[in-house]
Amino acid sequence: MLKSVDPLLTGDLLAILRDMGHGDEIVVVDGNFPAASVAQRLVRLPGIAADRAAEAILSLLPLDDFVDQPAAAMASPDGRPEIYDDFDRVLAAAHGAPVSMQEIDRFAFYDRAKTAYAVVATGERRLYANLILKKGVIRT
Repeated sequence: MLKSVDPLLTGDLLAILRDMGHGDEIVVVDGNFPAASVAQRLVRLPGIAADRAAEAILSLLPLDDFVDQPAAAMASPDGRPEIYDDFDRVLAAAHGAPVSMQEIDRFAFYDRAKTAYAVVATGERRLYANLILKKGVIRT
Protein backbone atom coordinates (compact mmCIF):
# COMPACT_ATOMS: atom_id res chain seq x y z
CA MET A 1 0.00 0.00 0.00
CA LEU A 2 1.13 3.52 -0.76
CA LYS A 3 -0.12 6.77 0.69
CA SER A 4 -2.45 8.70 -1.62
CA VAL A 5 -2.33 6.00 -4.33
CA ASP A 6 -5.61 4.25 -5.10
CA PRO A 7 -5.19 0.59 -4.08
CA LEU A 8 -6.84 -0.47 -7.35
CA LEU A 9 -3.73 0.66 -9.23
CA THR A 10 -1.52 -2.41 -9.55
CA GLY A 11 2.25 -2.21 -10.05
CA ASP A 12 1.81 -3.03 -13.74
CA LEU A 13 -0.81 -0.35 -14.19
CA LEU A 14 1.26 2.22 -12.30
CA ALA A 15 4.22 1.46 -14.57
CA ILE A 16 2.04 1.92 -17.66
CA LEU A 17 0.69 5.25 -16.41
CA ARG A 18 4.24 6.38 -15.61
CA ASP A 19 5.58 5.36 -19.02
CA MET A 20 2.79 6.96 -21.07
CA GLY A 21 3.60 10.26 -22.74
CA HIS A 22 1.54 13.26 -23.70
CA GLY A 23 -1.13 12.23 -26.20
CA ASP A 24 -0.88 8.50 -25.45
CA GLU A 25 -4.20 6.79 -24.82
CA ILE A 26 -5.34 4.20 -22.31
CA VAL A 27 -8.58 2.30 -22.81
CA VAL A 28 -10.84 1.08 -20.00
CA VAL A 29 -13.13 -1.68 -21.27
CA ASP A 30 -16.01 -3.83 -20.11
CA GLY A 31 -16.07 -7.60 -19.75
CA ASN A 32 -17.38 -8.15 -23.29
CA PHE A 33 -14.64 -6.19 -25.04
CA PRO A 34 -12.05 -8.23 -27.01
CA ALA A 35 -9.21 -6.80 -24.91
CA ALA A 36 -6.63 -9.53 -25.48
CA SER A 37 -7.14 -9.28 -29.25
CA VAL A 38 -6.50 -5.54 -29.48
CA ALA A 39 -4.17 -4.64 -26.60
CA GLN A 40 -0.51 -3.80 -27.04
CA ARG A 41 -0.28 -3.88 -23.23
CA LEU A 42 -3.07 -5.48 -21.20
CA VAL A 43 -3.91 -5.08 -17.52
CA ARG A 44 -6.80 -7.03 -16.04
CA LEU A 45 -8.94 -5.74 -13.18
CA PRO A 46 -11.48 -8.59 -12.82
CA GLY A 47 -14.57 -7.83 -10.79
CA ILE A 48 -14.02 -4.06 -10.98
CA ALA A 49 -16.55 -1.70 -12.59
CA ALA A 50 -15.34 0.40 -15.54
CA ASP A 51 -16.18 3.72 -13.89
CA ARG A 52 -14.30 2.70 -10.74
CA ALA A 53 -11.24 1.72 -12.81
CA ALA A 54 -11.43 5.06 -14.65
CA GLU A 55 -11.66 6.87 -11.32
CA ALA A 56 -8.50 5.16 -10.06
CA ILE A 57 -6.60 5.87 -13.29
CA LEU A 58 -7.73 9.49 -13.36
CA SER A 59 -6.54 9.99 -9.80
CA LEU A 60 -3.04 10.08 -11.36
CA LEU A 61 -3.51 10.62 -15.10
CA PRO A 62 -3.94 14.21 -16.32
CA LEU A 63 -6.34 14.57 -19.23
CA ASP A 64 -5.08 16.26 -22.38
CA ASP A 65 -6.28 19.88 -22.39
CA PHE A 66 -4.78 20.55 -25.83
CA VAL A 67 -7.71 18.69 -27.47
CA ASP A 68 -11.44 19.38 -27.34
CA GLN A 69 -12.39 15.82 -26.35
CA PRO A 70 -9.75 14.04 -24.25
CA ALA A 71 -12.16 11.17 -23.59
CA ALA A 72 -14.12 8.95 -25.95
CA ALA A 73 -16.75 6.29 -25.33
CA MET A 74 -18.13 3.50 -27.48
CA ALA A 75 -21.45 4.61 -28.95
CA SER A 76 -24.53 2.45 -28.46
CA PRO A 77 -27.08 2.00 -31.27
CA ASP A 78 -29.78 2.12 -28.57
CA GLY A 79 -29.05 5.65 -27.35
CA ARG A 80 -26.97 6.98 -24.48
CA PRO A 81 -25.98 4.16 -22.07
CA GLU A 82 -26.50 4.82 -18.35
CA ILE A 83 -22.77 4.30 -17.70
CA TYR A 84 -22.08 7.58 -19.54
CA ASP A 85 -23.50 9.48 -16.55
CA ASP A 86 -20.95 7.69 -14.35
CA PHE A 87 -18.16 8.42 -16.83
CA ASP A 88 -19.18 12.11 -16.93
CA ARG A 89 -19.11 12.27 -13.12
CA VAL A 90 -15.69 10.61 -12.84
CA LEU A 91 -14.17 12.73 -15.62
CA ALA A 92 -15.47 16.00 -14.16
CA ALA A 93 -14.29 15.12 -10.65
CA ALA A 94 -10.79 14.26 -11.86
CA HIS A 95 -10.47 17.20 -14.26
CA GLY A 96 -12.10 19.79 -12.01
CA ALA A 97 -14.63 20.70 -14.70
CA PRO A 98 -16.98 18.96 -17.12
CA VAL A 99 -15.18 17.03 -19.87
CA SER A 100 -16.51 16.68 -23.40
CA MET A 101 -16.66 12.97 -24.23
CA GLN A 102 -16.69 11.90 -27.88
CA GLU A 103 -18.91 8.99 -28.91
CA ILE A 104 -17.29 6.56 -31.36
CA ASP A 105 -18.87 3.79 -33.44
CA ARG A 106 -18.08 0.30 -32.15
CA PHE A 107 -15.74 -0.72 -34.97
CA ALA A 108 -13.95 2.64 -35.02
CA PHE A 109 -13.53 2.25 -31.25
CA TYR A 110 -11.92 -1.18 -31.78
CA ASP A 111 -9.52 0.32 -34.34
CA ARG A 112 -8.57 3.18 -32.03
CA ALA A 113 -8.09 0.78 -29.10
CA LYS A 114 -5.59 -1.18 -31.20
CA THR A 115 -3.37 1.89 -31.38
CA ALA A 116 -3.72 2.77 -27.68
CA TYR A 117 -0.76 2.51 -25.35
CA ALA A 118 -2.63 0.09 -23.09
CA VAL A 119 -5.99 -1.54 -22.41
CA VAL A 120 -7.44 -2.10 -18.94
CA ALA A 121 -9.92 -4.98 -19.00
CA THR A 122 -12.44 -4.70 -16.18
CA GLY A 123 -15.15 -7.03 -14.99
CA GLU A 124 -17.80 -4.47 -15.94
CA ARG A 125 -21.08 -6.10 -17.02
CA ARG A 126 -22.92 -3.02 -18.25
CA LEU A 127 -22.92 -2.85 -22.05
CA TYR A 128 -20.98 -0.14 -23.92
CA ALA A 129 -18.90 0.61 -20.82
CA ASN A 130 -15.75 1.37 -22.83
CA LEU A 131 -13.76 4.57 -22.43
CA ILE A 132 -10.60 5.99 -24.01
CA LEU A 133 -8.55 8.51 -22.03
CA LYS A 134 -5.89 10.73 -23.64
CA LYS A 135 -2.98 11.66 -21.37
CA GLY A 136 -2.19 15.31 -20.89
CA VAL A 137 0.72 17.12 -19.30
CA ILE A 138 1.64 18.14 -15.76
CA ARG A 139 2.14 21.87 -15.50
CA THR A 140 4.45 23.26 -12.82
